[in-house]
Amino acid sequence: MDGFRIRELRANRGMTISQLALATEVSAGLISQVERGRTDPSLETLRKISRVLDVPLFELFAQEPEGSGVSVVRKDHQVRITSPTEDITYSRHSAGNGQLEVLRGTLKPGGSSSAEPWSHPSEECVVVVEGTLVAEVQGKRYSLTEGDSCHFNSRLPHRLLNESNAMATFIVAATPPSY
Repeated sequence: MDGFRIRELRANRGMTISQLALATEVSAGLISQVERGRTDPSLETLRKISRVLDVPLFELFAQEPEGSGVSVVRKDHQVRITSPTEDITYSRHSAGNGQLEVLRGTLKPGGSSSAEPWSHPSEECVVVVEGTLVAEVQGKRYSLTEGDSCHFNSRLPHRLLNESNAMATFIVAATPPSY
């Protein structure tokens, strides 16, 4: 997590820490601690900050400069985030500077990608690599097993559930990045 990136994005929008805190409904102290690298925010807090700053979630992390139009993301340099409950972990496989976001996720047995379905301005495709998932999109449930995929408009409230007793691994592709 790069708190400086949040500070930079906030400052570029002419926002104070207090204004960002009020808009995200988190304390100014937490925003300050995050920006100074004193603490890591929860996934839910990162989502709130990205919404208020109007940027994809992963843009809150340090980005590699654009170069030749080709990016290689090495396994040991992938940006990773974990939910506060540690139910879900994402690692970003895309470079983070284009119009496509590719994430690899793992979801613990009984876990969910968020407490409640949420939406963001994007289009998503989820592919189950291992295990089973339920994609809940606008209140409808879609059961997915290994090799299955679910494509949807991310503006529809959605979340992923792992109702099995085994870990689930999946790939998410989103365009434009807004995860």
